[in-house]
Amino acid sequence: MNKNNYCVIMAGGVGSRFWPVSKTAKPKQFLDILGLNRTLIQQTFDRFINVCPAENFFVVTSEIYKSLVVEQLPEIPEKNILLEPSRRNTAPCIAYANYRIEIENPNANIIVTPADHLITDTHKFMKVINKSLKFTDQNDVLLTIGITPTRAETGYGYIQECTEKSDKSKKKEIKKVKTFTEKPNLEMAEIFYKSGEFHWNSGIFVWSLKSIKKAFETHLSDVDELFKKGIGIFNTDSEEQFISKTYQICKKISIDFGIMEKAENVYVYPSNFGWSDLGTWGSLYENSQHDENENVVNGKNVLLYKTTNSIINVPDDKLVVIQGLDDVIVAESDGVLLISTKKDEQLIKEIVNDVKIEKGEKFV
Repeated sequence: MNKNNYCVIMAGGVGSRFWPVSKTAKPKQFLDILGLNRTLIQQTFDRFINVCPAENFFVVTSEIYKSLVVEQLPEIPEKNILLEPSRRNTAPCIAYANYRIEIENPNANIIVTPADHLITDTHKFMKVINKSLKFTDQNDVLLTIGITPTRAETGYGYIQECTEKSDKSKKKEIKKVKTFTEKPNLEMAEIFYKSGEFHWNSGIFVWSLKSIKKAFETHLSDVDELFKKGIGIFNTDSEEQFISKTYQICKKISIDFGIMEKAENVYVYPSNFGWSDLGTWGSLYENSQHDENENVVNGKNVLLYKTTNSIINVPDDKLVVIQGLDDVIVAESDGVLLISTKKDEQLIKEIVNDVKIEKGEKFV
């Protein structure tokens, strides 16, 4: 195993689209939402432990989730759990991890991954990761893992590969990136899908520490300068206070918008290894086993009558009887029950905001 390989797991999200099962106190990355006896963050760790030593894992998460990370990932040194006092999107959390990793290994080669994604073909995925690590170790590049689209999807960002004849990567697995595009409307998504030039943005990145630090200095110098002031403070008793002050003034910005869309040395590795960002109940439904009536049921005491195309997620100790429903979500947790049509699941985030305002924090 290469001691220069590091893995940064981003685990600070609240997963509001999986409400009410995912709540602020324990969001989806800390849940066994797939019924595999491993939570999503544990599955993420399992995926990369064969390429990164346990002591080379860093988890960036909210202060309120430290105990959950310690409990669920005891293999990772506690000092490698980086606690954010507030959510500032992905660029600040990556900058924070960069400076902590630099203390240990200036020659680090880094995988950055969300904590809550699903990957079904782990063997194929690890082939992609190993080739990616080799590529970034030998080249000054920023590499993102792209997913070959299987449909015109409006819920993902897209990455367009270069097709110019002069592009040396044209016939290779790893392609130079031409453009990044945020979530498109359906008409544009269909154009992207049919073109064959666009790939879904998985949010998984691979780069050397030297390359990503150079990119921050060039494209996000204001963010970089804030964290650079922590040199000599990181990994000491003063780090928590420094990070608290830094996050108060650090802007909220994604790594995609802040760096990947601007840098010239960005590449994409298109592949297909059974990936889903598990962002919604619908994505969980699509990636779960269905019964003979196309239902997905998570709960030991559920009786269904003339119910089809639905997802039911309830505690094992609750008896739930459903009759005559089609294409719905039924989810219950800690006394909170949600019943919604699957086609309107994008409204759940708005519903959570309404509940927060009208009924209080304890329900969200």
